[in-house]
Amino acid sequence: MSLHAVPWPHAPAHQLGSAGTYFVTASTLHQMHHFRGRERLAVLHRGVLKVAAEFGWRLEVWAVFSNHYHFVAQSPELEEDARGLSRMLGPLHEQTAKWVNRLGSMPERQIWFNFRETTLTYEKSCLARLNYTHQNAVKHGLVPAANQYPWSSARWFERTARPAQINTIYRLKVDRLSVPDNFEVSPDW
Repeated sequence: MSLHAVPWPHAPAHQLGSAGTYFVTASTLHQMHHFRGRERLAVLHRGVLKVAAEFGWRLEVWAVFSNHYHFVAQSPELEEDARGLSRMLGPLHEQTAKWVNRLGSMPERQIWFNFRETTLTYEKSCLARLNYTHQNAVKHGLVPAANQYPWSSARWFERTARPAQINTIYRLKVDRLSVPDNFEVSPDW
């Protein structure tokens, strides 16, 4: 096999051939803290929510940080596959990158690296990633309780879900999940 036939290891193949529920993580290039601070986090948070709604993705949970974000979402009901995920994240990353670059007077700087998705086909796996996403701010040492982090869905979830749902999801262990998340987030929020 020639060297050119081997896929580049830093660009994971996106498996978006079927509709369903997806766990998505996107990272800034070199895990730079381009979204450090309240204003920048608010812009990215609002962007994730807005673009998901515009493209028909139903967000289950989300968490946004200075150098990455996670969400679990269901692909649009009227689409046969999830290929729209790339089309959805493209404008989000382009618009937020342009905004951050205007702030820093660096118009050509690359902000986003790539995204990784996992199709969630088992209920327990899905529920564990819902909990993982909510607990991510706690994992990173930003807050003692998930509902205290304003750029995640934990507070909304706890306010709107049934107590049995909350208990079921928050009881699931997340320490054994295979989620690449070696991010060091900025404590400035």
